[in-house]
Amino acid sequence: MLTAILSKPGSIELRNVILPEPSAGEILVQVKAALTCGTDLKAFVRGHALIPMPGPFGHEFSGIVVDKGKGVVKFKIGDPVMAVHSAPCLGCSYCKKGLFNLCENIMATKVLGAFSEYVLLPGHVVTQNVFRKPEELSFKEAAFLEPLACVLHGMENLAIKKGDTVFIIGAGPIGLLHLLLARSKGARVMITGLEKERLKTAKKIGAECICDPASAAAAAKNFSGGAGVDFVFECTGQPAIWEVSVDYVRRGGTVVLFGGCRADTTVTFNAARLHYDEIILKGTFHFTPEDVKKAQLLLRDKKINVQPLISGTVRLKEIQQAFMKLVSGEGIKYAIVP
Repeated sequence: MLTAILSKPGSIELRNVILPEPSAGEILVQVKAALTCGTDLKAFVRGHALIPMPGPFGHEFSGIVVDKGKGVVKFKIGDPVMAVHSAPCLGCSYCKKGLFNLCENIMATKVLGAFSEYVLLPGHVVTQNVFRKPEELSFKEAAFLEPLACVLHGMENLAIKKGDTVFIIGAGPIGLLHLLLARSKGARVMITGLEKERLKTAKKIGAECICDPASAAAAAKNFSGGAGVDFVFECTGQPAIWEVSVDYVRRGGTVVLFGGCRADTTVTFNAARLHYDEIILKGTFHFTPEDVKKAQLLLRDKKINVQPLISGTVRLKEIQQAFMKLVSGEGIKYAIVP
């Protein structure tokens, strides 16, 4: 089978590798659509600790079951499916506490290689995080299951309600997914970012206010009537932006730090603001099986429209060009169709 190998930063090679055969509990999926994402882009530009090089990459996908191992009864050959690339082990100390996204083994057993003609899914993923794709949902839309589950994990427990004000920092694909989800809850949303075309897309899909970063403070104050917004979602992973994110939120408000900084990063916050204004700082990472189920239902029932986030479709052989476009700021997400 043909698969994309990230050989080093800035270089993707296409290789023919042996088609894997599923063992007990596993399924082999023919990839019909795989999406680019911010993590893939980081790996392409400078490398990423969770994406070894040289090696396969890509983890947002959907496809058709073409083979299965013994014991798989949930799916049959020919089923269209939507899936994520990981699942908790259910046996470690964090899983026993119900903190499935923090599973000690979840990153070690994740599946990479969606930018390929086929992808093999292990049993623990098959039993927990694979769903039959409904006919009315396209393969490209279904491939949003993983990033949407990540966004849901950070937002679902905040009780955002109609009329709440939300400020999203970063108008990339994750920021725009936050926008779609917040709007589905009835929130008023403002968003900032560097790319004008992405801000135009944000406006089209429901942002009430768009602004450039230089005017963000004034815009947030005006948008919230002077008090500060109810919720801030930081989606850039830039330490300096983490630090100023608390400047936009009201007293008693919540700042969700979605964008990941480098592992050795240290940030500083205004202690008086955190203490006397009772600001909540919330980290968020990955997702639980329950998040995946909810994301699947949102996509299945067309509660959010992810189609505007797909900037184009390219063949697997053109994947290098797609990432070069993203590096130059062109587009939001590209669908790689083998």
